Amino acid sequence: MKIEKWRFGRRELAGSLGDLGTLLPLAVGMVMINGLDPVGLFFSVGLLYVLGGIYYDAPIAVQPMKVVGAYAVATAATAGQITATGWIMAALLLVLGITGLVDVVAKLVPRPVVRGVQLSTGLLLMSKAVAFLVGSSPFQAGQGLNEPWLTLQAVPVPGLGEVPIGLLIGPVLLALTLLFLDSKRFPAGILVVAAGLILGLLLGGWRGLAGVTPGLHLPSLLPFGPPQMSDLLWALPALALPQLPMTVGNAVIANRDLSHELFPETRTRVTDRALCISMGLANAVAALLGGMPLCHGAGGLAAHYRFGARTNGSNLIIGTAFVLLAVVFGAGMLPLVRLLPFFALGVLLFFAGGQLALTAGDLQRREDLFTALSVAAVALGSNLAWGFGAGIVLGWLVRRYQIRM
Repeated sequence: MKIEKWRFGRRELAGSLGDLGTLLPLAVGMVMINGLDPVGLFFSVGLLYVLGGIYYDAPIAVQPMKVVGAYAVATAATAGQITATGWIMAALLLVLGITGLVDVVAKLVPRPVVRGVQLSTGLLLMSKAVAFLVGSSPFQAGQGLNEPWLTLQAVPVPGLGEVPIGLLIGPVLLALTLLFLDSKRFPAGILVVAAGLILGLLLGGWRGLAGVTPGLHLPSLLPFGPPQMSDLLWALPALALPQLPMTVGNAVIANRDLSHELFPETRTRVTDRALCISMGLANAVAALLGGMPLCHGAGGLAAHYRFGARTNGSNLIIGTAFVLLAVVFGAGMLPLVRLLPFFALGVLLFFAGGQLALTAGDLQRREDLFTALSVAAVALGSNLAWGFGAGIVLGWLVRRYQIRM
């Protein structure tokens, strides 16, 4: 049977929008707080979407590296420190991929640990979605507003006081998503994004569009100059080394496993080595253009698939959109992406996380389920890198001493 590689339609469009809840908040935060170049950032994201889809012949996710993004925003790291992290991650991932060392690492990771990484990532995404709805995410809290780009923040409700606007509109969009989740005529992803954009405009988002004018804005090479030794020495222990285990666990091993499950025809293309090399090259390009470190997160792949992506046509749709928006509107792209409120991003993120967490449902043995749950518990209590490491040790102990639960 011939596999259809390219398809363009409503479901592919909806699937291409499924991971905006992960991408946009960190991307906007790293432009506004850390001073990254918006043109280079969104251009490199779009370019990786397009080239990744072409090479892998299937949907592939493009996400910010979450440890890097979250810590950089929280500490207001400089643009030079973030791009230095991109250069370091590019070098580490290329070494792992080109030498084949990542294959050695992958053989040491039991399947229950992979499922644990997927489960914990899914739960983290779902909890982040709830934070978006109630206005408690770090970016919203830092701005002191539930919806930083809207004029309406909360609505008085008798007996409850001021209720965040996202907590009122979010459940409506969640219900809408459930009703149309598998609809081919009205895909849920398109409905959520369209409703979010309309509500964003009506609730004050239009105010930021006054200065948006089209033009030609090509990305600059090394907008912050070549990497400085001081930035590299700071970035290696502070951002790159904490990020690497999470990238290998989630964006390489768990992503490859999920891609083979959802798209069996990708087994010859989506390999651990290929994912390391493509992310290494992507981070080199992103650092060269002043963008953020990027990865192929398993959560992003689950999001694209759940909302309808079945071919790499979805990659071409979203990738081309980001490239054109960056080149045509330049820094004016920020007001455009800010039209999508946090409550709409939260809904997309909630279902993306749920789809990924459910992959742990195929574990039959109680010992395997315990290992996966342990990975999730450690990850939620500390971070995914520690959860990944703890899972490998626990999985080895269970197998070595044939522990029964």
